[in-house]
Amino acid sequence: MNKLLPTSTAGSLPKPTWLAQPETLWSPWKLHGDALLEGKQDALCLALQEQSSAGIDIVSDGEQTRQHFVTTFIEHLSGVDFENRQTVRIRDRYDASVPTVVGTVARRKSVFVDDARFLRKQTRQPIKWALPGPMTMIDTLYDSHYKSREKLAWEFAVLLNQEARELEAAGVDIIQFDEPAFNVFFDEVNDWGIATLERALEGLKCETAVHICYGYGIKANTDWKKTLGTEWRQYEKAFPKLQKSSIDIVSLECQNSRVPMDLIELIRGKKVMVGAIDVATHAVETPEAVADTLRKALAFVDADKLYPCTNCGMAPLPRSVAQGKLRALSAGAAIVRQELSGADQ
Repeated sequence: MNKLLPTSTAGSLPKPTWLAQPETLWSPWKLHGDALLEGKQDALCLALQEQSSAGIDIVSDGEQTRQHFVTTFIEHLSGVDFENRQTVRIRDRYDASVPTVVGTVARRKSVFVDDARFLRKQTRQPIKWALPGPMTMIDTLYDSHYKSREKLAWEFAVLLNQEARELEAAGVDIIQFDEPAFNVFFDEVNDWGIATLERALEGLKCETAVHICYGYGIKANTDWKKTLGTEWRQYEKAFPKLQKSSIDIVSLECQNSRVPMDLIELIRGKKVMVGAIDVATHAVETPEAVADTLRKALAFVDADKLYPCTNCGMAPLPRSVAQGKLRALSAGAAIVRQELSGADQ
């Protein structure tokens, strides 16, 4: 990407009301069979058009073809029983009914590759595709087979690598692994979490990213944030090891958060997707507020490595709010881009 400060989203965008219940996670599909396939592709085209018209530079599918950023991938694996559900604590924050690992996990066929190929045909812009990271996958399941979080994470890393290689071959420019669990299980992150992530991206020639945030703007996450005190220093635990890893880009939450901006210094040398849009509020940022966040980040990341982004996915937001936030992100980046080009003259 040659453009200075290229903008992108962290992941999901709201689905149209005719496809799924809006502002709801795990929302069931309103269509079935061939109509569902066509509806998903229509929604993907719509999400692409909304990003392009808002001026987003690196576009995505907006996760229009999946119900959830983790479980949709898991649904396509063997060894996981979705009928046999157990209640587990997700990221030490809230209880959820999840499927059970009952045998050896395997990827029977590609999961998102057809969707990625379809997206690639719709645009000449750089495209980014999000996959769940190994640690976040194991945190969204009950394991009655491996009985080891680490062992299961290594198994998932192999399957994710198979998928990622096929996505790259389908024309994806950036493959992003979503790892919100990196902000919670600090010992495991450093013991084996980053290592399993590197296994997932082994052999890839396209750019790779890891997205680590404080979650969607749902009550369980916003309540958790209230317990974190005046400074959120969770990134401090994983960043030193990530800085030494082979990952190209680190995506983090900055807008309306209590993350000290100087923590970005710990990943100096990496490209940084700086979250300059708060997904936990319906209030649409002004371009100047976005620009202010980006200016602060520039003290700790070189301009050619700064990628303005959203804090997290926007699936739970109204579409009109998400569209306004996309436009604000582009406009804020344009302000700082202009300032930087003026400074170079």
